[in-house]
Amino acid sequence: MSEIEKAVANDGQPTEVGDIGLPEDLARADLYGLIARLFHLPPDQALLDQIAATAGQQDAADQAPLAKAWMEVVEVAKNKPAKAWQEEFDLNFISVGKPNVVLNASYYMAGHLNEKPLVNIRKALEEFGLESAEEITETEDHLSALCEVMRYLIAGDDVEISNLTNQRVFFNAHIRPWYDDLCDAIEGIPEMHLYHPVAALTREFLAIEGQGFDMI
Repeated sequence: MSEIEKAVANDGQPTEVGDIGLPEDLARADLYGLIARLFHLPPDQALLDQIAATAGQQDAADQAPLAKAWMEVVEVAKNKPAKAWQEEFDLNFISVGKPNVVLNASYYMAGHLNEKPLVNIRKALEEFGLESAEEITETEDHLSALCEVMRYLIAGDDVEISNLTNQRVFFNAHIRPWYDDLCDAIEGIPEMHLYHPVAALTREFLAIEGQGFDMI
């Protein structure tokens, strides 16, 4: 198990998924879960400590972009307390008007919130037999929600739904067209010191996902 896998396993995500599958697929599901967690709510100190605990355990010779992005996340988790993450999250992702950074697919794919991309996502979720929990306030095109869907499609127990074909179709239709624009938006705000590494990790991981699906 890699250090990334160790840090993101058992992270308290609400979605029920299976624990039987290829290790690399379960690792993918876990990383989707962590990205969902970090963009749904700022990390609490327990999660930051869990991430920071991997410092110094990564292979120093591993210069793969994803490994390097992970270690940057480890550094900010180690050096900044939960309060700082809360403040940056609230300042940039939460607003009664338009926040500094919008985390919804419709905004990047259609130019406005609650547009056709959201309708299409809801249709896809209906086909999968999935629906949002009542306590979730974000719409289904929020990055966290989409990452949770991918997590389920990878590690869910129902192989009729949780399979590689559905992963590829859902990713290509609802995540791939806009995640780069979101990461650009985050990295374009100099004051967002903590979420810059998170955006880099998200970008690298989703790029790898896209490359993998292209090989199918």
